[in-house]
Amino acid sequence: MKFVENLQIAIDLFLHLDAYLENFIDSYGEWVYPLTFFIVFLETGFVLTPFLPGDSLLFVLGAIAATGGLNIHLAAALLIIAAILGDTLNYSLGNYLGPKVFSNQNSKIFNPMYLSKTQLFFKKHGGKAVVLARFIPILRTYAPFVAGCGSMRYQSFIFYNIFGAILWVGSIGYAGYFFGGIPFVKNNISIFILGIVFLSVSPIILNLLRSRQQKT
Repeated sequence: MKFVENLQIAIDLFLHLDAYLENFIDSYGEWVYPLTFFIVFLETGFVLTPFLPGDSLLFVLGAIAATGGLNIHLAAALLIIAAILGDTLNYSLGNYLGPKVFSNQNSKIFNPMYLSKTQLFFKKHGGKAVVLARFIPILRTYAPFVAGCGSMRYQSFIFYNIFGAILWVGSIGYAGYFFGGIPFVKNNISIFILGIVFLSVSPIILNLLRSRQQKT
């Protein structure tokens, strides 16, 4: 029962992220900047936190900025820094811990299958994997960790890390800024949030479907 209640709260928070952030801004003002900085840093910096909002948070922040609720340029700059620092920490953790954390076949989080799939993603896309992973939930969290496990040298990683952070925050955040002020978008923000999530996770769904087809 407690789990169901917590799940309902989480879904409500997710679907009405704009309202919660606006209420937070009304109550605490500029504290929204360190709050969102911390969320993005956690979402990109630790393998255990892929459930935190990323794409939807960026879009909603942009939409709020369009109404004068916050400074879009300051928010974008801070979140780019948060994303860069988060991925850098994640890379360092992967480099320090190494593949040994993926040794348990029954692990739900550090399953060796996840490591293999992400390594294949790196092999196929090279440095672009770090950039592309920015736009795919879960993979966004795993990619820098796996890169640190030995899939990529740090000199190459940091370049794609910075470029990917600028592209990710800039494209989604400013999309929210330019389109969030449109009445139709503003009045149906929950639908747009779900749309962003669907587009984000669709590569994962397609990959799972392909894997099942190959097995059959």
